[in-house]
Amino acid sequence: MPATMQDREWAARAASGDQDAFRAIYREHVRPVYWIAHGILGSASDAEDVVQETFVVAWRKLPGFELLGDSLLPWLATICRFQAANRLRRVRRDRANTTDAMDETLPATVSVEDQVITASLADLIMAEVDRLDEIDREIFRLCAVDGYAYEAAAAELGVSHAVVRNRLSRVRSRLRGAVKEVRDA
Repeated sequence: MPATMQDREWAARAASGDQDAFRAIYREHVRPVYWIAHGILGSASDAEDVVQETFVVAWRKLPGFELLGDSLLPWLATICRFQAANRLRRVRRDRANTTDAMDETLPATVSVEDQVITASLADLIMAEVDRLDEIDREIFRLCAVDGYAYEAAAAELGVSHAVVRNRLSRVRSRLRGAVKEVRDA
């Protein structure tokens, strides 16, 4: 059963208090949530804290949550972005209230323009992914989104390591080309 199909079952069981189901959700989505947090915060330790906060919030909210799609990842990503924004505000406030010099590596604000550009690129990438054939979409999901190694993805899909490596390389080239076209335009 594909992981996204399992999300619905796991969410229902976790909402009823099943800790094993919640552990499965955590294992399935911790990597992409971490990279979202790291991309916003730029700090591994802050990203790890935000990941933990994200899953604590998810655990609390699951009993009243209704999964509309097949995957919990968009919901978890939203929680993660809110937690990361809260962390940025807290860090800036704490640093402003100390006598130490302000860390200039933290952005003063979260740029709406950058968020729009990032969202547009994400939409473009998802549209390109949707145009891929089924095996390429699954390889992309397993390796690029879920963080599977080539060998693990090959075992999951019943294909060879070389098939996963070669197809993922072509998919990444295609996505880079689409992004480059948009940036050049």
